Amino acid sequence: MPPLLAGLVDDAAVFPPGSATLPDAVAAHRRHRGSWHADLVGPLLVPASKLAELAGLLDAGERIAVGVIGDVPLARLAEVRAQADPRLLLRQVEAAVAKRGEDPLPGLTTLVALARHAAGAPAGPDDGPLDVYAEVPLTFGLTGALDAIAAARADGLPVAAKFRTGGLAAELFPTPAELAAVICACRDRDLPFKLTAGLHHAVRHLDPETGFTHHGFANVLAATLAAAEGARVGRVAELLTAADPRPLVQRIEERLDAPRPLWVGFGSCSILEPLTDLIRLGLVNGGFDA
Repeated sequence: MPPLLAGLVDDAAVFPPGSATLPDAVAAHRRHRGSWHADLVGPLLVPASKLAELAGLLDAGERIAVGVIGDVPLARLAEVRAQADPRLLLRQVEAAVAKRGEDPLPGLTTLVALARHAAGAPAGPDDGPLDVYAEVPLTFGLTGALDAIAAARADGLPVAAKFRTGGLAAELFPTPAELAAVICACRDRDLPFKLTAGLHHAVRHLDPETGFTHHGFANVLAATLAAAEGARVGRVAELLTAADPRPLVQRIEERLDAPRPLWVGFGSCSILEPLTDLIRLGLVNGGFDA
């Protein structure tokens, strides 16, 4: 797996639209982690309320990297983390800090406190750092929230941003111009970000079942590379709008051997869908498990 694509896709199998059962998701995650494409796959994303159930599905001596999605009140996330089974390697916590139209700063303050606690807590021999991602709505208070996250990072806290790029309603899909502005805003603040929802395929496309136009993850990757090189919002938006994969692939191929800038990755309910698109575009070499 080229360095540019390492850890690009978190395993969100239990979330819509896939909505796999937790036992099925764990079994599939084991297969992915033991496959030739393992380096593409990030942690298994699980709701905070399901951590106890997840621990009960592990084999004796098994450990698993987990990303916790906050489906409990923000104030309880520190408690959830402290009570988690030690076999669960909690790599990240992701939580929405506000709904559309609400001030995100109070919720963000709570998440920053969790990051501060995580940064100061003693770690076990197999524990890695815990990254905290604040999902910020692309509406009221966005600029102030990004400034607050950047200030927390400047203080050495493991906190970053997360944005929604799709969902079950049209208003959850940002326009290319909106997403480009957010990517450039993160670039200007040297702020890593994650994305969630809607990025099922590599290239921007219309979903005939829902009528929604989805962003492509190759579009986002090419756009982020351009932003990291100093491109203006307009150029970044052009790459997000492109339906022709050729200019996207060309830009991505030039950077395959370098680490991915800014964009940490995205959650997908299917690992095989983005993997298949990467193979079809010639960005990875397909293989077969023995």
